[in-house]
Amino acid sequence: MPMRDGAKRWGMGAALAAGVLGLALCLVPGWGLGAQEVVVVDFSREKDKVPQGWELSEHEGKADLGLVSDAVGQVLRLRSESSSFGIQKAVEIDLRQTPILAWQWKVAELPKGGNFFQRSTDDQAAQLVLAFSWRRFITYIWDSTAPAGTMADAPSPPLRSVKAVVVRSGEANKGTWITETRNVREDYKRLFGDNAEKVVGIRIQINSQYTKSQAESFWRSVTFKAAP
Repeated sequence: MPMRDGAKRWGMGAALAAGVLGLALCLVPGWGLGAQEVVVVDFSREKDKVPQGWELSEHEGKADLGLVSDAVGQVLRLRSESSSFGIQKAVEIDLRQTPILAWQWKVAELPKGGNFFQRSTDDQAAQLVLAFSWRRFITYIWDSTAPAGTMADAPSPPLRSVKAVVVRSGEANKGTWITETRNVREDYKRLFGDNAEKVVGIRIQINSQYTKSQAESFWRSVTFKAAP
């Protein structure tokens, strides 16, 4: 895809440019509109490590992923050895109907010294990236260092705006399955200052190429739901 070579310089931001940006231009018409719950992916039901309708995108090194058995059932495992890769999907989620994002993840190993504030350390064991257009993105991350609750600009290519939300940080909950929920419309309003109507792309990513270390994470499901 265009800009793939630049991914090596931009870390998380460039990975979006090389991957999710393309998704924003190839929507699935009407998918998710009017729904009360939209299951983006449930790995317990999948047969392939890259589910149908998803795309594998490698930005540095070779992707290491697969479906494995865990205490909670079948899940997706991502393993990074100084690499950067993810899987992505074009969607059309109506945030007026289903603004609540819920996902289940577990981190087994964090990249040593990872911190999204610097491009030179912009590595995370787990990232869930939402594209709202070809220019605007929110990435929900489990960072090694940056404090949980941090909401700030992430490294990004020119003309793109990537906002990071540090949902988890460090090793306090390492090895534990956690269900996260976020009101995406509220996050978008706080980060960009206006309202979002749709999510047009989603990406699950891992990377540890800058810190030259290892990282490992597991994913069970990603769902959008109506507000309570």
